[in-house]
Amino acid sequence: MTANIVNDAPLLGERPWSADHLRARRSILRDVWKNRFYYFLALPGLLYFLVFHYLPMFGIVVAFKDITPFSGLDGILHEPFVGFYHFERFFKSYYFTNVMTNTLVISGLKLLIGFPTPIILALLINEVRIIWFKRTFQTISYMPHFLSWVVIAGLVMSLLTTQGGLVNKLVVALGGQTHNFLGDPRYFRVILVLSHLWANIGWGTILYLAAMAGISPELYEAAMIDGANRFQQARHITLPGITFVIVILLIFAIGGLLNAGFEQILLLYSPPVYQVADIIDTYVYRSGLLGMQYSFATAVGLFKAILAMMLLLGANWVARRLGQTGIW
Repeated sequence: MTANIVNDAPLLGERPWSADHLRARRSILRDVWKNRFYYFLALPGLLYFLVFHYLPMFGIVVAFKDITPFSGLDGILHEPFVGFYHFERFFKSYYFTNVMTNTLVISGLKLLIGFPTPIILALLINEVRIIWFKRTFQTISYMPHFLSWVVIAGLVMSLLTTQGGLVNKLVVALGGQTHNFLGDPRYFRVILVLSHLWANIGWGTILYLAAMAGISPELYEAAMIDGANRFQQARHITLPGITFVIVILLIFAIGGLLNAGFEQILLLYSPPVYQVADIIDTYVYRSGLLGMQYSFATAVGLFKAILAMMLLLGANWVARRLGQTGIW
């Protein structure tokens, strides 16, 4: 018995990995100290995500309680759980089908039209050989991205207003009558997609042009020797060369499919077009926040986040199954 205890004691107390573990810790600490200035530069970004993205996750508990605007922190901590009551309210709501349909349709149109357009524009810019024209056009095309949606919405309203708007002036000049395009459900989604495209098409070309710059010129030279024209070079060299960027951005776009453009729609829509424009975010803003139903708004937001995560994971899984590079 004594022999067994003596023999077993080292096994119970020793940690074969402890020495390597200590060396690894010292190595990490040395690396952190060596690059301390870089970590210091990254500190504001880390604090931003910590304060505004990770700490607020504690608020998810509000979705499972019945919190009022006057409950405060004490209410968040001590109010009894109500289970999935607020989720059921949303699913059984009269507006559920409408807001889900509008969200998916508007996001789908933006994805269908807005995703391939920057690729086409990047291919066209890449074929320009006049450097000054290429740089000027690229700069002009992505400048709208730096405008806030408040400014863009003001421009859209100025163009489409019935009182002196440029579009209505052209309609009248061609023999037609003025029309309230922003208040017409037939045109509202078209306006959303076109304004979104104008604001983002240039910015979306940056990553594609950067990926094109990494393609070896020798491939184009060999293709030219074989008699390939510009279109064939773009099809068989440029597009395959940027496929990994296209796939990664497509995965992110599918993951963000439920983000139909809250700021854009909030600034442009009105009650006459709620039927075709009311999305999840605007519905939450109106009924949850303006109506001070914080628990209900949190439940709907959590439902949207879970669905978005499922879309992202599904898109990544499909990309990996097809032999493409996923985001992990």
